[in-house]
Amino acid sequence: MTFITVHRAARQEVASARAGVLLSNLGTPDGTGYAAVRRYLAEFLSDRRIIEASPLIWKPILYGPVLTFRPRRSGEAYHRIWHHDRDESPLRTYTRNQAAGLAERLAADGVPVAWGMRYGRPSIRQGVHDLVRQGCDRILLAPLYPQYSATTTATANDQAFRALMRMRNQPAIRTLPPFADHPAYIAALARSITARLQTLDFRPQMIVASFHGLPKVYVEKGDSYQAECERTIAALRQAMGYDGQMMPLTFQSRFGPAKWLEPYTAPFIESLPARGITRIAVITPGFIADCIETLDEIGNEAGAAFVKAGGEELALIPCLNDSPDAIDLLETLVREELQGWVPQPGQEKAIDAP
Repeated sequence: MTFITVHRAARQEVASARAGVLLSNLGTPDGTGYAAVRRYLAEFLSDRRIIEASPLIWKPILYGPVLTFRPRRSGEAYHRIWHHDRDESPLRTYTRNQAAGLAERLAADGVPVAWGMRYGRPSIRQGVHDLVRQGCDRILLAPLYPQYSATTTATANDQAFRALMRMRNQPAIRTLPPFADHPAYIAALARSITARLQTLDFRPQMIVASFHGLPKVYVEKGDSYQAECERTIAALRQAMGYDGQMMPLTFQSRFGPAKWLEPYTAPFIESLPARGITRIAVITPGFIADCIETLDEIGNEAGAAFVKAGGEELALIPCLNDSPDAIDLLETLVREELQGWVPQPGQEKAIDAP
């Protein structure tokens, strides 16, 4: 009898509390013009999680040649993929829609969902305060990165913790772990890729998996990102019945003179026509939503280079974006982490049983 009383008290405590979810992603400039892109890049490239070099060395480079020339080139790339009808980037559109879709799924449980960007607007700080204003005393921080890296997951959580440092009454916090080979993620990827391949008017000879790159020294210092990318691709190959020859692993988006994780996506793709591989598809399973790195770097730049090298067809397979598979995945991941804060289906019946 005492056992049941304790659990009823716990159930009442959960019912009186309110949990909220904060989805976060990398970020985006407010526009494609020079000033907007410069502001965004200045914030992004000033993050010590991103650039670990001494500020005494890096800041003159950043505020010299980098922020003088790169905003114009990046602005042109953003312009090519910009949602001009909404005047915003695809990443902002998809992240907002993901939050809205997840909010619908959690509405019956009274769990609000906010969203924020590590760099740019709306900020992660805004998201934290939005949930607190709605009465949340428990918040699940959910960075939307399948594979962990200090340059992505950690810096997103850092930004939320900075907001909490200024709050007198802090909510309790949980963080969503990476989901590199979570069965729900792999299943969603496999379904999405299969469905897209069926729409193509050609059969790819190879499906190249391109993950965002990372300096090798970061991995040598202990960042688990490379290992988690390998776990993702190993699980995806198994789910789809492919081997490493049919679905190779590559890394994109090098920056600066340092050695990054290899093989590099661009030269790998450009080398394929010489080997007789002229029709390929490219997937980007390190991204939960399409952004400049997928749509422009792969869809435009890598596609053009592939054709120039003698390739015939390059199909970019979209990320999960705001598809039903994406919302299903987010609901699965979030509900797993909300256990104990939000009653699970059937929980109350089990607790009330004599």
